[in-house]
Amino acid sequence: MGSIRQTYIKRVAIDLIRHYPDAFTGDFVHNKEKVLELTDLRVDVNGTPTVVYKKLANRIAGYATRYVKRRRAT
Repeated sequence: MGSIRQTYIKRVAIDLIRHYPDAFTGDFVHNKEKVLELTDLRVDVNGTPTVVYKKLANRIAGYATRYVKRRRAT
């Protein structure tokens, strides 16, 4: 059985993949960096980029990874 994701996480991941189709791959670490780069989950604090919503970024990147892998398999 798979885990059920919140609609917000699915919507954000699918929107990012639709807007930037070549940016996402089947690699979670790469997708996590892209999510942080393309969203406002990373904030500059005193000139240093700091991840504020780390768990949310990980969940979005994880769903994006699974979504990309499933799309390429079919």
